[in-house]
Amino acid sequence: MGLFFNISEMLYNVSYKNNKISQIIDEEVGEPYSLKERLRLRGIGSSKLIIIDASPEIAKLLNLDNNRNQCNIELRPDGIILGFRSLLESFAFVIPFYKLVIYKGEAESYSIYRDHQFVKIEAKPTDKATHHFIKKILAAKTNIATARVDDL
Repeated sequence: MGLFFNISEMLYNVSYKNNKISQIIDEEVGEPYSLKERLRLRGIGSSKLIIIDASPEIAKLLNLDNNRNQCNIELRPDGIILGFRSLLESFAFVIPFYKLVIYKGEAESYSIYRDHQFVKIEAKPTDKATHHFIKKILAAKTNIATARVDDL
């Protein structure tokens, strides 16, 4: 039934409904936003993003087929889920905000890290939607960090 279910502690095969994996993902990054919250945030999903590089574990999955490597990002209350497909299987790279690091190293890309795993996405200067969505992620990360500091 599919390639893998739990590939690592942060990468999951979500092709088939599995309540245990859904619960793990919800515990790490929070439950999905309600419709009202999605409207208030003006969307919680990115457009289609082109993957230009990835860490070996993720690249191994992406190289299993000859399709163009694409992904999308879903914003959750406590993190993000970077989703991609390979060989008709759907995978979720789950990154809570406290482990999320985003680099804008080169002019036309962003690198999204969790520990030693990463995905580098294309972001051309004319692609305002991608830049806007990355800013939305960074603002959400800042807001959650500020809220936790205020709790002290």
